[in-house]
Amino acid sequence: MGFRATRPANLLVELQTALEHGTVARRVETLRRVTDLFLHGVVDYTDEQIGVFDDVFHCLIAEIEISAKANLADRLAPVPKAPPRLIYTLAFDDRIEVAAPVLTQSERLDDAMLIENARSKSQGHLLAISKRKTLSGAVTDVLVERGDNVVVESAVSNPGAEFSENGFTRLVSRAEGNDKLATCLGSRRNIPRHHYLKLIARASDSVRARLEAAGSQHADDIASAVRDAAFEAGHAVGVVTDQTVAAHRLVKSLFDDGRLDEQQIAAFASAGRFDETNAALSMCANVPIETVEHMMIEAHSEGLMVLAKVTGLSWASLKLILSMRGNLSADEQAAMEQQRVSYEMLRPSTAQQVLRFHRMRQTSAQIGAST
Repeated sequence: MGFRATRPANLLVELQTALEHGTVARRVETLRRVTDLFLHGVVDYTDEQIGVFDDVFHCLIAEIEISAKANLADRLAPVPKAPPRLIYTLAFDDRIEVAAPVLTQSERLDDAMLIENARSKSQGHLLAISKRKTLSGAVTDVLVERGDNVVVESAVSNPGAEFSENGFTRLVSRAEGNDKLATCLGSRRNIPRHHYLKLIARASDSVRARLEAAGSQHADDIASAVRDAAFEAGHAVGVVTDQTVAAHRLVKSLFDDGRLDEQQIAAFASAGRFDETNAALSMCANVPIETVEHMMIEAHSEGLMVLAKVTGLSWASLKLILSMRGNLSADEQAAMEQQRVSYEMLRPSTAQQVLRFHRMRQTSAQIGAST
């Protein structure tokens, strides 16, 4: 069988006897001894030898009690060179006590296997996957799509989990009315700013308070950096990330150098660079950046049309900005032509009047709040 010479001389005979005539107890004992032998020399085994062990393990677990199979999964899950077919078999076992250890720990499971498992197995299987040390956006997409609240909250709380743009969009939608998920999602350091703003806009007061408190330890440093970049956002500075500050500085530099033109704004939007696009519209239209951010996350596009017209952007550039806001639904795509017509009919003078009226309302509100 290609095993190391240090193995007990009678193990081959014992294995054959256990497979052909042994009781369940005999098979369990043989499984334990084979597992001991494998773990003792796993570092030195070749792929061919591991393949032999793979065949043996499959034979031994064919008819065996669940507790013994679960014990085997516990022992082999952390082993990087564990027999690959065995790990796959254990991961797809219907009994979660068997599947969970390998789904959570085994390096033998690649993204394709994890996605296959997450698409077909129970919520318990999905929960085990959500606890892995690292998770790709492709895997978390399935967890967010199929998982219940417990699964999704576990994945969001996992610092090693990555989420795609589509994943964050789904999460923000699912967090509405779910304070626990909203708090977990808002606490993630890598949540894109536009998704954070959408989350905050829909969150309860208690969630906002918890997120502000959680970010307060960094508030002074971030606020200082924002002021240095001449972008005082006007909202809780604790939610402004270093990445946002860097983006604002870049845009201000381009503006000061006279290089912030329509082509540059369109390039930002086309690349999905939310912070840079916001800052560019803010600088060119001479409005506070929080105003632009709020227009970006609201359902209607009239505000962005006004800013784009004041800035002198073409419809092609505005379309890139509207598309950047997220995955457009079929209804939004169908409305794009109507938006084009409306934008082309909007006069620059009218847009300027609307913007002046908006500024007057903001000034009045600020005066009222200070008295």
